[in-house]
Amino acid sequence: MQHYKKIGFGGGCHWCTEAVFQHITGVHEVLQGYIAAEGAYADFSEGVIVTYDPNVISLTQLIEVHLRTHQATVSHSFRKKYRSAVYYFEQEQKASAQAALQELQQYFQAPIITKVLPHVQFSPSRESLQNYFRKNPTAPFCERYILPKLAKLKERSLITSTKGDIPFCVR
Repeated sequence: MQHYKKIGFGGGCHWCTEAVFQHITGVHEVLQGYIAAEGAYADFSEGVIVTYDPNVISLTQLIEVHLRTHQATVSHSFRKKYRSAVYYFEQEQKASAQAALQELQQYFQAPIITKVLPHVQFSPSRESLQNYFRKNPTAPFCERYILPKLAKLKERSLITSTKGDIPFCVR
């Protein structure tokens, strides 16, 4: 029996984040919606819950994908809506995520602003927004924002297969 783990990610539009992780080998399921942590981060922010097989892909690899597909070093005016975060479900994930961010910092010129926060609550997006890229791969938003992210991952060999029911093609 497979032992899946869950981790949450927030950083940019959840349509993009969902599509990115749906194309990663070792990812079993991606739920798109809004995530809340605690304290100053108790308000909901767009994000995804990723269920993955740690025997296929590591938490560090998932975090690298996340950092490379949103503005992980930029504190812009929409950060409350698009909080840059890794949301842990298990206490040991907290230390692993913090270590991964420190390890990956060497590949970024500016400091990574991504927070490591406890997952407290999740509210799914409405049905019409879920699986947005799979339902609308040629929509202008997808062509402008999602396809370039997937191309970037493919270029860096972070996508090892074309998982999902949509062929991966970048023009």
